[in-house]
Amino acid sequence: MSQLEKKAGLLRRTSSSKKPLKEKVVLMYDEIFAKEDPAKNNSRFWDELFLMKVNLEYLEAKLESLDGDEVMKIKDNINSLFHHCVQALAEEHQIKVVNALQTLCALFRGVHQKNKSASGFDIINMLVGFDKAELRMKDLMESLDSLLCGEGSESLKALCLKLLLCLVTVTDNISQNTILEYVMINSIFEAILQILSDVSTRGQHGYDAVVLLALLVNYRKYESVNPYIVKLSIVDDEPTLDTFMLIVMFSPCVCVSRQYKDKEEENHGGFFSTLTSMVRTHLILTNEAILLALYEAVHLNRNFITVLAQSHPEIDIPTTPITPVPTTPTTPLGTTPLSMDMMNSSELPLDPNLQTSNLLITFLKYSSIDQYADAFLHDDNMNFRVNLHRMPMRHRKKAAEKNVPSRPLVCAVLDLMVEFIVTHMMKDFPMDLYMRCVQVIHKLICYQKKCRIRLHYTWRELWSALINLLKFLLSNETVLLAKHNIFHLALLVVNLFNMFITYGDTFLPTSNSYDELYYEIVRMHQIFDNLYCMGQSVFSVRNLYYMGLGLCL
Repeated sequence: MSQLEKKAGLLRRTSSSKKPLKEKVVLMYDEIFAKEDPAKNNSRFWDELFLMKVNLEYLEAKLESLDGDEVMKIKDNINSLFHHCVQALAEEHQIKVVNALQTLCALFRGVHQKNKSASGFDIINMLVGFDKAELRMKDLMESLDSLLCGEGSESLKALCLKLLLCLVTVTDNISQNTILEYVMINSIFEAILQILSDVSTRGQHGYDAVVLLALLVNYRKYESVNPYIVKLSIVDDEPTLDTFMLIVMFSPCVCVSRQYKDKEEENHGGFFSTLTSMVRTHLILTNEAILLALYEAVHLNRNFITVLAQSHPEIDIPTTPITPVPTTPTTPLGTTPLSMDMMNSSELPLDPNLQTSNLLITFLKYSSIDQYADAFLHDDNMNFRVNLHRMPMRHRKKAAEKNVPSRPLVCAVLDLMVEFIVTHMMKDFPMDLYMRCVQVIHKLICYQKKCRIRLHYTWRELWSALINLLKFLLSNETVLLAKHNIFHLALLVVNLFNMFITYGDTFLPTSNSYDELYYEIVRMHQIFDNLYCMGQSVFSVRNLYYMGLGLCL
């Protein structure tokens, strides 16, 4: 049966002289989309509906074909469908529960898809009925909580999570999804935590649970009190935090990182391999959801810093080509659950011959393809070998860093910042990323100054990269000024040099480092002179002063 026939709800092809046959469930959907109560002439209408296999394509297409006014004409029937879906979730018959979950997913997606411009309150009214929304959503969330925490089948729990992910992601901006107010009031945080802490569920459902939590944490996080933020910030259960770490560690982004390394080793130079590398760079998939989850966990929960630094054996996972997962009503984000036996184990395999790693190392490796832990980053007793992926460039040979020395992780962070500065000077200038990059360096230096940490690092590479950045800004002044405030970035870079000159004696490792600093500045003084002249030509000295004062404040 073709996709077009399935959307039309046709049961099978018929001769041209006969009327096409439709599935019974499709005929029942048509009754719902009529103005009369579908149960008026059949008291068992709703019981029969949830015993039939859902035709998601037809139901969603039907909902999407209606505009707001047309939906309002059959609002009572839509509200009734929602109500009976929620009631069916309490049924003992699992077929009814599965069909109700899928129908709810189609309802959420279909109504939102056609009415993107409608207010959140109008959407709630179309779906649930505003006067009964609080009660209906309370019943829905309680049923989902019970299914997630109960002893039902794993496929049923997976469907519950997919429905919640569908509900959370139906709008482009999560904070505009007003229906999530009911998810805030009727929290399922404990259910998510139980999935992560339970050995029997975390392997199959942990990934979706972490993504769901990361999204819920971002709902109006700066506008109102978000209970998921409050609860996540005080989690101190070690098994739960460890599970969170494993899910991030073995998410698809790590597999991508390893695939990148394997492919990189296959190429031995030359024009064709360089071109291949350029193409491959654009094909690398990112996993923003997992990176968001990692950020929120570290940002909100200080206990997670310990998990970041926790060493474990570095395990090679067989990598397979990553193919996009088709987005369907039951997989709203194209999420890929983890299928690893070790996720179902309460302990990690230990082998003294395996190299140790941790989540922070994994994150740095991944970041090198495309901190809240200052003390750990600078700890001399916590040294690691970090092989960063370095982009081949015309003016430098690709260094085969097979014997990378063990160093504090802050050296890897600085290497990563230098690598970014050197490799991203382009016409389509990523200003925001450069600002963040320089700010990361500034923060690390401030910490070293404050704690008087004399880091044995090749500072000349950083100074050279920063000077070349200023040179690039000067050379492309006309083009860049039309799009960006390059003076803001230039001022940050100059402030870094001022910190090295003024406070370098507190964190530079030797007096020779000071000599190298002054040598680089004197050698490249023309760039600093030109920068000063450019500033004078665009702003007055007074404006420059206030700009600097504003940044200091």
